[in-house]
Amino acid sequence: MTFMENFSGMTEFTLVGLTDALEMQIPLFIIFSLIYLITLVGNLGMIMLILSDSRLHTPMYFFLSNLSLVDCVYASAVTPKVIVGFLTGDKMISYNACAAQMFFFAAFATIESFLLASMAFDRHVAVCNSLYYATTMTSTVCALLVTGPYLCGLLESSIHVALTFQLSFCRSNVVNHFFCDIPPLLALSCSDTNTNEIVLFTLAAFNVFFTLLVILSSYLSIFIAILRMRSTDGQKKAFSTCASHLATVSIFYGTIIFMYLQPSSSHSMDTDKMASVFYTMVIPMLNPVVYSLRNKEVKSAFKKVVGKANSLLASAY
Repeated sequence: MTFMENFSGMTEFTLVGLTDALEMQIPLFIIFSLIYLITLVGNLGMIMLILSDSRLHTPMYFFLSNLSLVDCVYASAVTPKVIVGFLTGDKMISYNACAAQMFFFAAFATIESFLLASMAFDRHVAVCNSLYYATTMTSTVCALLVTGPYLCGLLESSIHVALTFQLSFCRSNVVNHFFCDIPPLLALSCSDTNTNEIVLFTLAAFNVFFTLLVILSSYLSIFIAILRMRSTDGQKKAFSTCASHLATVSIFYGTIIFMYLQPSSSHSMDTDKMASVFYTMVIPMLNPVVYSLRNKEVKSAFKKVVGKANSLLASAY
């Protein structure tokens, strides 16, 4: 028996995927491969850029580098398997691999939600209490604001995986999704899943409402501070930054609420799969653009790196 094999003796699952249409497999393979490539290049590039430029060694960019790391991990937990499925048609996933995929995805998606709240708090301090920013956002505070999300994510994910994979799966091994998410696996169980659904709803509700409370209260204070600014240009710049951030937060939390804060009886798996594409693949790709590449300091650091690269190439020839 495998390490995580349950009482039903099931050793693998079959992922239904996004579509069975043969004519769509290659186009979708190309599209999702490009999305994944852009995600890795954008987020890993952002991490390297922040590490290499001392001007970006500030609390805001410390949070951004962690957000980029989280995006890379939780996109990598799902996307490669989807891409392989489009190319080879292999939609099988072992029992242990399914558990691992669920663990890493649930953990890092949770970490991301709490990191967004930490970032909103950082911006609140920067805009509303700028004179005390350096004394408030110390190295210790920043470390706590990043360590907390990681601990919450890993703990909650461990709970979900333990509860899910103690169930007996005797109805079918066909998962009506493109990755091992919690709701479609609960639908396959012939055990009582009431406890799982209560825990899922409770933890998801806590994550969403707590982090949204922090984000919305932070940005309400920011908007009030912006309205008091006398500089029109400053107001426009601040509103533009907030609008981009809130747009991404809305997409992320909108899909999370849609997916997890409803009873299993009202789930439409086909609709859920479409919504899941946004927060598993699209959002990790967009985050470097929304949070960082619009920033003048990041652009300046990028131009500096490109300039050095050009100089090295010129000297080589």
